[in-house]
Amino acid sequence: MTVLLLIRHGANDWVHGRLAGRIPGVRLNEEGRRQAAALAARIAHLPIEAIYASPLDRTVETAQAIAMPRGMTIRLVEGLQEVDYGEWQGAELKELYKHELWPGVQFYPSGTRFPGGETLGEAQMRMVSTLDSLRARHPKGMIAVVSHADIIKLAVAYYVGMHTDLFQRLEISTCSVTALAFTKMGPRLLAYNDTGSLEHLKPKPEEPAAEQQAAPQQAAQAPSSTGEAEAAGAPQPAPSEAVAVAAEAPAEERANGVEQ
Repeated sequence: MTVLLLIRHGANDWVHGRLAGRIPGVRLNEEGRRQAAALAARIAHLPIEAIYASPLDRTVETAQAIAMPRGMTIRLVEGLQEVDYGEWQGAELKELYKHELWPGVQFYPSGTRFPGGETLGEAQMRMVSTLDSLRARHPKGMIAVVSHADIIKLAVAYYVGMHTDLFQRLEISTCSVTALAFTKMGPRLLAYNDTGSLEHLKPKPEEPAAEQQAAPQQAAQAPSSTGEAEAAGAPQPAPSEAVAVAAEAPAEERANGVEQ
């Protein structure tokens, strides 16, 4: 039985402001580094046999916090990347709320394509294929996978049997742990969005007024998160070299053909 720990990276300066997407240089801020250290302590007793991460800075730094005390290598996997938001990458959420595609992203994400990017349905299949490949390498072990909010939500929706178009009902907090066990009877959700506290239940700032949204018919619907609302703030120190980081080989160079 494989136990899969899906971990979102820690906080950074642009959470809740912009859609960082795959922009390089978005690093953990002070809060994010505290979160990552606390995360490493919370799961220190777990027998993790491999650590995989999206190749973006914020996920690598979070994975390093887990790997350093264990003396383990981080393996970077392209298939764990953030959703490809295309032309929306780097945009302010308050502007995206007004976009004509916003209702589709919220209520028909499986078939709504980000301009120049993926549909969330395509992103889900990419993530699930990658995770299935990784867990096949560890049929009786526990592995940690550090990735991003939307892509983790999409994976959870798939494994628990929730339609992709309902995935916005899920929430994944920074440095949260979601655990899935893969048994002969199918996947089992062991833990969801666990942060070791109830901080994520604190009331959030009010959402933008309904009239600012694109579709008038959704005026009564408070906008939910498109994904990781982040962007690059002041540069942070480069990731520590104390932990080895191994990039996974391109898909065409491996027999399983899943990861990039």
